[in-house]
Amino acid sequence: MGEVIQFVSRSERERARLIKEARAIYDSIFPPADPANTGQGKAASNRAAGRGDGGKLS
Repeated sequence: MGEVIQFVSRSERERARLIKEARAIYDSIFPPADPANTGQGKAASNRAAGRGDGGKLS
C-alpha cells in the first residue's frame, strides 16, 4: 500500500532508450577519462595522453 506508479509515455521511454544508446556509442568512440584525473582540466588530459608540454606537438 502507498506505492506510487508513475506513467511514462511510450515516446519518453523511446527517448530514454535512444539517449542511452547514443551515450554507449559515444563512450565506445571517446572512452571516459580516467577517474583519477576527473576535474583536473586540460593539462591533466594532456599528461594522460603523454603530452606533458601542455598539448604542444613537437
